[in-house]
Amino acid sequence: MAETSTLVIGADPSGQPVQQAMRLANRHGLIAGATGTGKTVTLQHLAEQFSDAGVAVFAADIKGDLCGLGAPGAPQGKVAERIAGMPWLGHAPRAYPLTLWDVAGQSGHPLRTTLSEMGPLLLGNLLELTDSQQAALYAAFKVADREGLLLLDLKDLKALLAHLKQHPQLLGEDSALVTTASTQALLRRLATLEQQGAEALFGEPALQLEDMLQPDRDGRGRIHLLDASRLVHEAPKVYATFLLWLLAELFEQLPERGDADKPVLALFFDEAHLLFNGTPKALQDRLEQVVRLIRSKGVGVFFVTQSPGDLPDSVLAQLGLRIQHGLRAYTVKEQKTLRAVADGMRANPAFDSLTVLTELGIGEALVGTLEDKGTPAQVQRVLIAAPQSRIGPLSAAERAALIASSPLRGRYDQAVDRESAYELLTQRKGEPVEPAPVPKAEESFADKAGEFLQGAAGQAIKSAVRQAANQLGRQLVRGMLGSLLGGKRK
Repeated sequence: MAETSTLVIGADPSGQPVQQAMRLANRHGLIAGATGTGKTVTLQHLAEQFSDAGVAVFAADIKGDLCGLGAPGAPQGKVAERIAGMPWLGHAPRAYPLTLWDVAGQSGHPLRTTLSEMGPLLLGNLLELTDSQQAALYAAFKVADREGLLLLDLKDLKALLAHLKQHPQLLGEDSALVTTASTQALLRRLATLEQQGAEALFGEPALQLEDMLQPDRDGRGRIHLLDASRLVHEAPKVYATFLLWLLAELFEQLPERGDADKPVLALFFDEAHLLFNGTPKALQDRLEQVVRLIRSKGVGVFFVTQSPGDLPDSVLAQLGLRIQHGLRAYTVKEQKTLRAVADGMRANPAFDSLTVLTELGIGEALVGTLEDKGTPAQVQRVLIAAPQSRIGPLSAAERAALIASSPLRGRYDQAVDRESAYELLTQRKGEPVEPAPVPKAEESFADKAGEFLQGAAGQAIKSAVRQAANQLGRQLVRGMLGSLLGGKRK
């Protein structure tokens, strides 16, 4: 494998490498710049660097071309010239170990979590609830905990709300929180969520974080790619809430690592502004807190967005590596933003950062790394190194072949609908429980029944044990960052 102790960004104008110690990658980072300046290719190159170092990667494929990581590159033109100018990098076209995910389950393994794992705080953010509606949702979750009703998918929550409407005495002292109006509002919000296609996000087998951290057979870290090309446009709140959930789960489940020679996982959050737009202050405060604390768990978070101004100042202050591609400044507001970006980096007497920001070409950036002691280094003008994998999307046939050869094949592809709140409440009413629909053969990526049974059954048993443990320790105040809020989910 390539040199793994440093994260190589590219080269300065003299051709010397610009890099940062891999052990500082858990200090997080930022990739910013106007549309078309090369942010995606920069993300692709960094993902390769992490993979070569044995670090797992999770990223969102917003435009559908980041999946080129799964095929070797064929450099030509300016890309070939860039490679020739960095002979010390040892560039060799190669494919990277790639796992494809898709909430809809169409262009990758289905990506799921459960309502119980997400919790009422994040679910309320997803549903964009008012304070009174949020209180009603918390009360419903409290009853579910007390009654031993697992909330796995949306039909479980709908059945619970209908049950509470008919049996308000179950709410006890919280009965005033769940009114007919709040129940109807929650049901309408859930219906809207289903229309957006978000129903597929909830269910089992749920994503197991340990599957993300498993290295490839050659020791390289696997790159997990979420196909968000439609999700980010059709249901941006679903996209943002899933990323928040993933960050929270990592924080709660991963052990403390302290100082290490490299992180265990690098997260790339593209369209990062969506994580903060319309987010309640309480949730945003917890997000900022977990970004600050999760580095001790060995997780590096890299926000990808057009302008640093898209992120709260309290988050920006925690980002060590800064890769700033070109910005355009045509209005007074844009010029103010440009100056703020230039002032946010440690000045270099060799050039004026404010001037250079508008001069940067495609694949160029102002880069602020961290010195060995963790202090910001002087900003440098950098030519970003070219990826070794393909710059551009996979074909449909290549994507299908990648899914068919995935080490997770058969583990997540078939939905499992075990007994939960819907089935238990239906039985209490004396009504027959409708069997779960059997997925059509063409909807599954698993061709072998044995593989499916082994993977799905194992996941169901594992999830059942974890859900049972959750019932013992779960409190009312939970959801994202339960340990920070005073509760305990896991």
